[in-house]
Amino acid sequence: MSHIDLNLIRTFVTLYEARSVTLAAERLFVTQPSVSYGLARLRELFDDALFSRTRDGIQPTFVAEQLYGTLRDALTRIEGAVQSTRQFDPATTERRFRIALSDLGEMGFLPLILARLNRDAPQAEVEVLPLQVDQVGDWLASGKIDAAICRPPVPGTRSQVLMRERYVCLLSCDHPRIGNELSLEQFIAERHISVTRTTGHGSVEDVLTSMQLQRRISLQVPHFSVLPKIIPGTDLLAVLPAQIARLFMQDGGLKMLELPFQVAEFNVSLNWHPNSDNSAALQWFYATVAQAIIDGQA
Repeated sequence: MSHIDLNLIRTFVTLYEARSVTLAAERLFVTQPSVSYGLARLRELFDDALFSRTRDGIQPTFVAEQLYGTLRDALTRIEGAVQSTRQFDPATTERRFRIALSDLGEMGFLPLILARLNRDAPQAEVEVLPLQVDQVGDWLASGKIDAAICRPPVPGTRSQVLMRERYVCLLSCDHPRIGNELSLEQFIAERHISVTRTTGHGSVEDVLTSMQLQRRISLQVPHFSVLPKIIPGTDLLAVLPAQIARLFMQDGGLKMLELPFQVAEFNVSLNWHPNSDNSAALQWFYATVAQAIIDGQA
């Protein structure tokens, strides 16, 4: 095989993760023709198409699937070794940090993170990926993301607890049948909005199942962020973390009630992979993100 340089490895990994030549070029800060040229060299090196075009972008071939894990791990190790020898200066860094957040994290944590970075590292960049709890471990191990904030523990990672949370019920202030208290009978009888479990918030359903009870789901949505636009003026109920419920109530028209059954409180944690232990930049990023969020709860 001919010589393969670090830039080609970086191009391959970015193409694999972005699934788009345009997006890969943006992430690499190069032109699209540069990425296309790199892909042509990669195809020659590996004697394979590597990626095929589809309506939604590009899809990796079987060979690319086989190569990705090895090349991503090699890239992570090389970049980590280089970073460990460099003096990291937050004030001048132009590094892009990648973090996975749910829509709740984007609403509750991202403003705190950006305010702290704007103060301490004004030239740094942040890329937010939508959280998929079943993918977080692989994303961290592969280096696709630097960190993730989520509820469920992520095996094989390091973590720091950012806050304790609990679930509450959110409903319209003028709900026709529920006043300032919520009974179990009312909770079961009323119609509910359910948010998909991919965000990691499925504890309430698990508790109800153990009680041999089931909610009446009238609407299922992928994100919590739409709730304050939907619930006011309706008889719909939703279960969500208390911090976000309080945030939604600021616009008016909504009230928050305690659940009429026990659901354990839970930790919200910042997670990262041990591969980043020798990276001064990433260790600074983790500490900065954690402190920004913890300070924001005070």
